Amino acid sequence: MALVNAFGLMVIFSAIGSESWLIAGVMIALLVIADVVYFTKKALPLKYLLPGLSFLLIFQVFIFVYTGYIAFTNYGSGHAGTKEQAVNAALIQGERRVEDSPTYPLSVVRGFGGELGFAVVDGDGDVQVGTETQPLEQVEDAEIGSTGAPTEVAGWTVVPRTEVLTDPAIQEDVVALRVPVSDDPNDGSVRTRDGTTGSIYLSTLVWDEAADTITDTETGTVYHATDRGSFVSEDGERLPAGWYVNVGFDNFARLFTDPALAGALLSVTAWTFAFAILSVAISFGLGLLFALVYNDPRVRGRRFLRTLFILPYAFPAFMAALLFRGMFNAEFGIINDLFFFGADINWLGDPWLARGAVLFVNIWLSYPYWFLVCTGALQSLPADTLEAASIDGAGRSRQFRAIVLPLLLVSTGPLLISSFAFSFNNFTVIYMFNNGGPGIPGAPYALGATDILISAIYDIAGVSQGAADFGLASALSIIVFIVVGVISALAFRQTRKLEEF
Repeated sequence: MALVNAFGLMVIFSAIGSESWLIAGVMIALLVIADVVYFTKKALPLKYLLPGLSFLLIFQVFIFVYTGYIAFTNYGSGHAGTKEQAVNAALIQGERRVEDSPTYPLSVVRGFGGELGFAVVDGDGDVQVGTETQPLEQVEDAEIGSTGAPTEVAGWTVVPRTEVLTDPAIQEDVVALRVPVSDDPNDGSVRTRDGTTGSIYLSTLVWDEAADTITDTETGTVYHATDRGSFVSEDGERLPAGWYVNVGFDNFARLFTDPALAGALLSVTAWTFAFAILSVAISFGLGLLFALVYNDPRVRGRRFLRTLFILPYAFPAFMAALLFRGMFNAEFGIINDLFFFGADINWLGDPWLARGAVLFVNIWLSYPYWFLVCTGALQSLPADTLEAASIDGAGRSRQFRAIVLPLLLVSTGPLLISSFAFSFNNFTVIYMFNNGGPGIPGAPYALGATDILISAIYDIAGVSQGAADFGLASALSIIVFIVVGVISALAFRQTRKLEEF
């Protein structure tokens, strides 16, 4: 419990420091509950249940709630921080060195947590220390060397000058470092080019907190803060730096009202259902067919043949998708060379051919699973029922339709539902085979013909493109969750009917 409390307090203080109040509140509640449960003699069942409930809350409930929260914001590229951070970012982008600015002796220092900062000797000979997040403050206990720069600063470690000049990583961090002169961002910041001297840089943009505006002193343009988390001028020009705000149901409405986005998502949604249904239906049918064939005792070498048929199940899906991507290549793939006599078939560039190819890959990967499941289910069927049906004159097809398939569906029904949900969200095959391509003409966020909803969410989130729209991606995630949940609930109800039948 000492370790639990230490870890919990560490997370709480970190969350408070980054102003993540929701995380801090959840951790405080969990820590208080844990202490109450484990330091009292009562609540014995909770001593066993609390760890699992805590992990359920943190890794499932909290993530879903946080996703729902993001879905109602404009969080994404250009809107990833607070308003204060957006103001600072805007001023930094317009920074210029102050003309005739004095040059101050400077040393690079490192704080207790490893954060870099500057120790500067001002015009009065006093030493001031600051970091990117902490403005310059005067320190009393410091020593100045022969070069005029600080050599020792109480509470800080002075980085040796040779290390600053020879380590490329530190050089890059030092050159990019900006230490505010004061709490007022309009006072500028200290920057350095060589790690030995610093100068004051001021932005051509001026922040007026009272008027809630940023003014460009060179052009006279005034940018007003809007309720959408941006600074916009009267002629519609927008500063790149913004902040995230609550936008209500705008993200959900945009999914259905934006013509370019709605049209592309409609195509993606239709293909998602087709991909999931066909993947499950064909792989189940193929697996059942092979199970029926190789469950017949008249087939010789059944064990060896079964082993061959389940080999794709042991193959990593991401590796299989990459290999098939090369095999379906129009220029040097063996699919065209061996099976189509060298014909130039653009499997990966044509939308329908790409869909057929990725569907084939997914079926190839998934049918061995159903082969194993159906083999086990067939071997567990009651032999006396089948024998009675045979005595009553039922042929093999009649036995299959009236006895084998209904009993098989009772045992495999839940697996079919979970397989549908898995195929509905099978990101690995889609991404590794063709990255969702080829692209849909005019579609935003690089959406492609083979994209399914989960890979579309990935594209909208901008993980690989750099232009992220997490609010819109979260809204689409919630819709996908609801769709899969409703379909699963209806399917499980049908499964119960099969059991009653």
